[in-house]
Amino acid sequence: DFLFFWGAVFLITTTLVALLKKENKELTPTKEETKGITDTYRLLFSIIKMPAVLTFCLLILTAKVGFSAADAVTGLKLVEEGVPKEHLALLAVPMVPLQIILPLIISKYTAGPQPLNTFYKAMPFRLLLGLEFAFLVWWTPKVKHEGGFPVYYYVVVLLSYALHQITLYSMYVAIMAFNAKVSDPLIGGTYMTLLNTVSNLGGNWPSTVALWLVDPLTVKVCAGASEQTCGTTAAAEV
Repeated sequence: DFLFFWGAVFLITTTLVALLKKENKELTPTKEETKGITDTYRLLFSIIKMPAVLTFCLLILTAKVGFSAADAVTGLKLVEEGVPKEHLALLAVPMVPLQIILPLIISKYTAGPQPLNTFYKAMPFRLLLGLEFAFLVWWTPKVKHEGGFPVYYYVVVLLSYALHQITLYSMYVAIMAFNAKVSDPLIGGTYMTLLNTVSNLGGNWPSTVALWLVDPLTVKVCAGASEQTCGTTAAAEV
């Protein structure tokens, strides 16, 4: 119902914008960025072939491998260990003000000539938080009792998520600031779209691989059946 409602709002508002909003032709630039789809892709290929851009794309595609498992799997493992999904969802509510405020604060440090410095400084802390998340998953079953989990456990989880959001947004805002800074103003839209797409892909593919590797890397032991192997999903079900 939630998704349906906002999907309907999205469709209605964008349709109204398309029908009612007119371009201000007086402010149309004399030289257009591109003339069509073919020209756009030619432009993209010419951009990505530049040595500096190619090196940057390779770096940004692999920069998030180190914390992909922590980002993608921690929440699922906490649920697996018995933390109710609705409690984890409620913990996301206090994160909303933080997510609004953080970009405003971080943008002050990324507005200078070297916005990627913030990205570099945040990376080791985010990697360390991956270890902290692993400890959190290990600690979860040890504090569980019949009534659920104590309040201090949720406080620790909330603080962990808050610290994670700080490092995540520091890296996100820094990379966006860098992309905006290096993009050629004449082809700014095309240039920034390319770099932001690569940045998004660099965050998504490691998470997908991490999720795919969870099952094969999980060690399963069959309780009460020493001769039975549980290495595969089918064997575990048996």
